[in-house]
Amino acid sequence: MFRQLNAVLVLMASSNSPFSTAALLVAGSAWQTVSKEFGRMKKSILCALLATALACCGTALYAQQDNMSQGAPAAHRMPSPDQRLQHMTKTLSLTDDQQQKIKPLLESESQQIQSLRQDTTMSKQDRMAKVQQIRQSTDTQINGVLNKDQQQKWQEMQDRHMQNGGGGQMKPQLQ
Repeated sequence: MFRQLNAVLVLMASSNSPFSTAALLVAGSAWQTVSKEFGRMKKSILCALLATALACCGTALYAQQDNMSQGAPAAHRMPSPDQRLQHMTKTLSLTDDQQQKIKPLLESESQQIQSLRQDTTMSKQDRMAKVQQIRQSTDTQINGVLNKDQQQKWQEMQDRHMQNGGGGQMKPQLQ
């Protein structure tokens, strides 16, 4: 189409007719208008594409940020003291009295670990060592509340936890 239009313009330019000169001026003016419209269309299309790309990327980044703000993956989230107590009650058949004694121990452990997570003055190794101390202390105190059968099951739970790389449900993870 552009070749044909170009051929007509060349023919009109080479002709000495006043009609050809007028037609050439009209065609030139029309060409400028069409060129400007194509330019505007290109700009509009480009702007629309950029807006779409920004919207898609922004949505993806927002989703990623939302996932990151939720913390660690579900397998590594620290269960609440109530969840841990519920698990222990089910697994060890804790009495109401034992539950009342163990719950504050689990809550204290959880609070201490949370404060360690927020402590940026310690190295990660030091924090991990401190978490291990807190856990051992809590485990010892819990063990003192349990009867012999429960202590044996509790020890088996601890052993399984350690065999699984410390990623079991009973122990909180330090991120």
